[in-house]
Amino acid sequence: MAFEDKLRSKSLDMLFEAILTLETAEECYRFFYDLCTVSEMKELARRFAVAYMLNEKRSYQEISKETGASTATISRVKRFLEYGADGYKLVLERWKNRVT
Repeated sequence: MAFEDKLRSKSLDMLFEAILTLETAEECYRFFYDLCTVSEMKELARRFAVAYMLNEKRSYQEISKETGASTATISRVKRFLEYGADGYKLVLERWKNRVT
């Protein structure tokens, strides 16, 4: 069973389509502030930062010190970087090309 089959739903499709309509970081802040708790937003940001740093070959110790992420979170993100659906890789590559 593909990972999408475990998650796919009309409401999740609607959410992703809604996210795709956002055009600026400011719009993202506004939408996600209404959608998520502050803690949820911070955790999403932390996981992305961990993925970025792992992709840059930073050590667990460096990543934990800089982000406050536990080694369990770092390991989980690493597992998805290596064996997941390549979502992190896709976004990191596109983001890297956009900001450089």
